[in-house]
Formats: sequence, structure tokens, C-alpha cells
Amino acid sequence: MILAIDIGNTNIVLGCIDEEKLYFIERLSTNSSKMELEYAIDIKMVLDIHGIRPETIEGAIISSVVPQLTKIVKIATEKIIRKEPLIVGPGVKNGMNILIDNPGAMGSDLVADAVAAIDEYSVPLVVFDLGTATTVCVVDEKKNYIGGMIYPGINTALNALARNASQLNNISLDEPKQLIGRNTIECMKSGVIYSNAAAIDGIIERIEEEMGQPVTAVATGGLARVITPFCRKKVTLDEDLLLKGLWIIYKKNR
Repeated sequence: MILAIDIGNTNIVLGCIDEEKLYFIERLSTNSSKMELEYAIDIKMVLDIHGIRPETIEGAIISSVVPQLTKIVKIATEKIIRKEPLIVGPGVKNGMNILIDNPGAMGSDLVADAVAAIDEYSVPLVVFDLGTATTVCVVDEKKNYIGGMIYPGINTALNALARNASQLNNISLDEPKQLIGRNTIECMKSGVIYSNAAAIDGIIERIEEEMGQPVTAVATGGLARVITPFCRKKVTLDEDLLLKGLWIIYKKNR
């Protein structure tokens, strides 16, 4: 069993995983002002809640899109499990052929998503990761990573809308009563949810057109569960995809 950690712009996702199962998945708020000891306490509390003793963890792996936190969380993890974590980045084996202009600059979260998707789903495929940004990974029929897209995430766009339009407030992302809203709140809910679902549908359609063949579509990330029920295309929800990818990468480098 290992501890897998993904440091995102909004949340830090962590879980213990092995060949058989994912034992838990939890989220902490990303906070660049926290010190190593504070994150160590957070990690220890999560392990305690799930009844996992640090000495039973054989190692750890970290992916990060927040460079200033990578070392801090690495040191915090070492304090708890007494082992040095593997950091996903250039030089770390992932078993994937990355056909983009600068493979070394590719986000480690995208690497983990794509590695897990290739292992579990049929290619060609497209992976949507709905977080602070919505990222799109595209893998061809030969299991090559060929590129993708990045556009504003749901909460990022929603917060910008509320901040820049004086009559619009922040809202919860629960299911709208109907497509055509009858008041400001319902209009915002419907607009955010259906526009993002339509974006996923449209992107799948255009990628299939460009590649000349159908693709398998997978969605992950903190907000995927909110949006996928409203997609018209078949999109498989896999909330554990990133941590499963980190487990695969850890095994390749063990």
C-alpha cells in the first residue's frame, strides 16, 4: 500500500492505494501559507481517521501543479511515513509516449490521468479533468498522448461571473430545476451546468471529427460528478482516475 497525493490549485487529493483497491480518497484545501509540520499533521489526521498506521505504508508518490508546495508536502509526507516520496516529473518512467512540443512541461496530473485511462479504457480516448481548470487529454489508437485542451474550470468561471457582475452572487452547484431558469439563481445554475455539459459533448464530437474515429470519453476531478449526468455523449465517470494513475507510475519506478 502506498500514499498517493495530487497537489492541485484548489485541493490536495490524497489516498492510500495498492494492487487490490483504493482504501480512501480525501481532499484538503490547498494553502500555500502552511508549513511542513501543518501539512504533516493534516496527513497524519487523515490516516488516523481511516485507521491506517504510517508504518504499513511502503512508499508515496506526489504529483503537483503548485511548485511552491511540492517540496513542503514532500517533507511533510516524509515526516509521517519515514520514506522519501517519488515526485512525478521529467525522468520518472510512466510508460507513455508523449507526442507534444515539450513533454517535460506537461502537467503531472495530466500524465497520471492519461496513464490510468490507457490502462483501464479502450483507445483512442479523451479524458476530462474538471478542477480549477478543465483539462482535456487526448490519446490516439496507438496509446500515444497527442495533446489536449485547457479552459476555465466551473468554479473559476462562476467566481469570475459573480465578481464582475454586481447583481450576480455565488451559488451552489446543485441540479437546476429545469433548463430554462425562471429566476437569477436558477438561470446561473442552469447556465453553468448545461454550458459545461454541452462543452464536453461538443469537444468529444470535434475530437472524433478531427481524429476520424470514435473515442472513449472519461471524466474525473472534483466537479465531474456534477456535470456528467447532463452530457448527451457517453462519458464514464471515474473519480479515482488520477490516484490510480499515480499507483501505476509508482509501480513502474519501484
